[in-house]
Amino acid sequence: MEQEGKGMIRKTAINTAWLLLMIALSGLVYIRLAPDDIAQLHVAPPTGATPDAPVIEQGGALFVADFKAPPQQMWHMLQQVILLTPRTKYLAGSAEEGMITYVTRSLVFGFPDYTTVTVEPNGQGSRVTLFGRLRYGRSDFGVNAKRLRGWVEALETLDQAG
Repeated sequence: MEQEGKGMIRKTAINTAWLLLMIALSGLVYIRLAPDDIAQLHVAPPTGATPDAPVIEQGGALFVADFKAPPQQMWHMLQQVILLTPRTKYLAGSAEEGMITYVTRSLVFGFPDYTTVTVEPNGQGSRVTLFGRLRYGRSDFGVNAKRLRGWVEALETLDQAG
């Protein structure tokens, strides 16, 4: 009788483990395959950042940078830098609209981070605003800020090379 009880507990534990594994895998599949709601994600970046003071929060980052290149050239430079980023693809918008949104997925689980970019004329050059944010969770562990900082540095190098 005691042996029978241990067998039942073992079967229940195994079944529970399989159930939890299936729930976790379903969540990961959903994260990878969930459609992107363009109307909710392709929105103008908030204000508050300046070229000297980016806004970095738990779930995202907002960077503003000024460049010598005119807006049309700036869009080409942005495409060069952004689309070379691993697991990053175009989501919505256009240079003509003045705003483009991209999605970058994490390597292991495929969590999406969205970055909306705007370019505006600024004197003889351009002002670029980059707004990166996560879709799921509360914290991105600084990933968006790190990626946007890298993009700004790469754009500064291209801008200086002229």
